[in-house]
Amino acid sequence: MANLRFQVVEEAFQKKPLDVKAPSERPYEYFGKKVFNREKMYKYLPKDVYEKMIDVIDNGARLDRKVADAVAAGMIQWAKENGVTHYTHWFQPLTEGTAEKHDSFIEHDGKGGMVEEFSGKLLVQQEPDASSFPSGGIRATFEARGYSAWDPTSPVFIIDDTLCIPTIFISYTGEALDYKAPLLRALHAVNVAATDVCHYFDPTVKKVTSNLGWEQEYFLVDEGLYSARPDLLLTGRTLMGHDSAKNQQMDDHYFGSIPERVAAFMRDLEMQALELGIPCKTRHNEVAPNQFEVAPIFEETNLAVDHNMLLMSLMKRVARKHGFRALLHEKPFDGINGSGKHNNWSLSTDNGVLLHAPGKTAEANLRFVTFIVETLMGVYKHNGLIKASIMSATNAHRLGANEAPPAIISSFLGKQLTELLDHIELADKDDLFTMAGKQGMKLDIPEIPELLIDNTDRNRTSPFAFTGNRFEFRAVGSEANCASAMIALNAAVAEALVNFKKRVDALIEKGEDKTSAIVEVLREDIKTCKPIRFDGNGYSDEWIEEATKRGLDVEKSCPKIFERYLDKASIEMFEKLGVMSKKELEARNEVKWETYTKKIQIEARVLGDLSMNHIIPVATQYQSKLLDNVQNMRAIFPVDKADKLSARNIKIIEEIAERTSTIEKGVEELVNARKVANKIADEHEKAIAYHDTIEPKMDTIRYQIDKLELIVDDTCWPLPKYRELLFIR
Repeated sequence: MANLRFQVVEEAFQKKPLDVKAPSERPYEYFGKKVFNREKMYKYLPKDVYEKMIDVIDNGARLDRKVADAVAAGMIQWAKENGVTHYTHWFQPLTEGTAEKHDSFIEHDGKGGMVEEFSGKLLVQQEPDASSFPSGGIRATFEARGYSAWDPTSPVFIIDDTLCIPTIFISYTGEALDYKAPLLRALHAVNVAATDVCHYFDPTVKKVTSNLGWEQEYFLVDEGLYSARPDLLLTGRTLMGHDSAKNQQMDDHYFGSIPERVAAFMRDLEMQALELGIPCKTRHNEVAPNQFEVAPIFEETNLAVDHNMLLMSLMKRVARKHGFRALLHEKPFDGINGSGKHNNWSLSTDNGVLLHAPGKTAEANLRFVTFIVETLMGVYKHNGLIKASIMSATNAHRLGANEAPPAIISSFLGKQLTELLDHIELADKDDLFTMAGKQGMKLDIPEIPELLIDNTDRNRTSPFAFTGNRFEFRAVGSEANCASAMIALNAAVAEALVNFKKRVDALIEKGEDKTSAIVEVLREDIKTCKPIRFDGNGYSDEWIEEATKRGLDVEKSCPKIFERYLDKASIEMFEKLGVMSKKELEARNEVKWETYTKKIQIEARVLGDLSMNHIIPVATQYQSKLLDNVQNMRAIFPVDKADKLSARNIKIIEEIAERTSTIEKGVEELVNARKVANKIADEHEKAIAYHDTIEPKMDTIRYQIDKLELIVDDTCWPLPKYRELLFIR
């Protein structure tokens, strides 16, 4: 194994950047080349069918069978012109990845030959086997039927020779088995609620869109080094490994010159992403060595989620082409930054108004304050649920360390916006209004124009920060499906907006002026949601104590955090908005608990295997060499002198014996703890047992192994070290 380590290190040093040939066209010319977007629809569909499709996409109109058949005919024509031979319904099951089953277009022609066909029926609906996907008990293994149904709001695209059709995935009895179905429902809920509130300020608004711009962080590791680390290969993270003497403490990697091999990978990835309609905008080195980021221009949330899932898959393919492995795990390396996926979220109207951006009139600024405050209300009321939406066994390693936000949801607003909300809350209500002649009632809301110039400072410890015209949800993990966070956030904000409108309308019915009623409710809500606002250091122990006093969720146990999905308030919100039923929520939590257990279980098994079959044999082998040296010294020198000369070796021999004994004992305890936990039938209780009794034992074993790495001869150590994984590019 040690020979393999040095072999792959040598090979990695010899690798050169691949030659990536750019298309002859400019990026805007090949953007969306492999996407059946509006331009392709206009070209390949009859005019009336095109207009109906646009109505379906923009206004949620129903899609009838005749239109579907016409769309399918246009799609297959375009697909065949691009060398496509297969199609698949592309969906997002509860595995955190994507799923697809490829079928060819061929059918019997009845004359002994074959024809290529693609009907509206095949486009709109399929019946994949649902028995092997996580369902949380909704479907038994022998009850295999599930349905995938086309989502026409997310364009069809081509990967290699396959036409990929974005779809939802539901059980035979109608429950969602994926992320897209509840996401679409949550986006519909926030559209309806926000549009209703917008009518206070602009009656012409017909639709409100949820926007998302994600920032995908990732590590690149040479493929050879990756293959020599069984822990990376099987779990996505290093289960052992001492810090490199140099890691990120010099701050010289962030925004530094992009290494040549990495730059070639980035160019290749970006070009392929643009062809697939993913509007990649930014690429750069991140803080940790061999950590990078790619980020697109913001898009409608459903499309942005699809594009992120597609890009993560594409990253892995392109990385292998360039001799890398892309690591999307939130914490692949201990002691340095983990990887997140900041979700920049906002709402906008169909007439181009950003609802979280300040305006130029008193009415526009009141609208701005309304949507800021009601967003905070939703996040405050459901802060535990919001945290649960981004929690996982992998993200739990990242939160609260090395620039990642803490596992307590709070919102940073910046000095100006904080002062503005305090002013509205504390000022005498009558003083908030002044008459301004023909302009009518003028609100005394100070400093909003300055927000455009100096919107906010930065607070890296804030999980949900206001950044000028949007909120940046920083707690989302790099490996996660953004839909999980977006379902919870959009639903929470929708509920807050519905509640806000109900109370404002009640005041108006009592004869209060509309503006006065809005301000009255806002003042109440500013005071109510104040506990969620925090501009300080989220890493401090004092914040944990303060957050507890404020009534915020400070739970750190991942399995217990998932419980927030089943809180009465969560179930009521999801059911009232039509996003998910109690049955669906219970099933999803079963999946979350089971997934958590399996991830820790796999890590524990891999750690035990590496400890007993790699680390201890190598350590004892080196120990034997030292023992031989001590014996040889005694054969040459008098015992006293020999022992003096061998004192260091004797000390190392003793340390190896102590540490290997502790590791062996720890592995035995780890195995026994797993056996006890595995007998627990309830998935919830089993996950808690894995968190409480198994994870701590893994940390103890790792500590001993990392100490051994420092004293065992480097030429004997079998696994590529952090200095090699992080600095060979």
